[in-house]
Amino acid sequence: MGIIYETGLGVFLILLCALGGSAAWMTGRAAAYTWRPLWRLCWFLFLLSVAIRFLTFALFDGTLLSLHYLLVDYVVLLAFGLAGWRYTRTSQMTTQYVWLYEKTGPFTWRLRDGASDRYAEG
Repeated sequence: MGIIYETGLGVFLILLCALGGSAAWMTGRAAAYTWRPLWRLCWFLFLLSVAIRFLTFALFDGTLLSLHYLLVDYVVLLAFGLAGWRYTRTSQMTTQYVWLYEKTGPFTWRLRDGASDRYAEG
């Protein structure tokens, strides 16, 4: 067994990365669409990682109460969830405030030339 995956690389890639990652991405999108704070997304992803840990235990004979693998699951799901949250937030900021921000990449935006954002400047 590996440090990152417990039951096998296929289970890690399919269950955690594909199924759990897509669920985490959608959870991040939902948190961004409803303008929820980032700490609440982290809580939702923790609950999702507990569910993935249970599925690993129930379906593939993994260890249920393993802090190490729970943290691995949480970090992987957190990466997918934060990416979904940031991608959606970028779209929100650049479409709802089109006069103020412009998209500079899939995860970033910046203030338009000549625009003033008094809250961002402090």
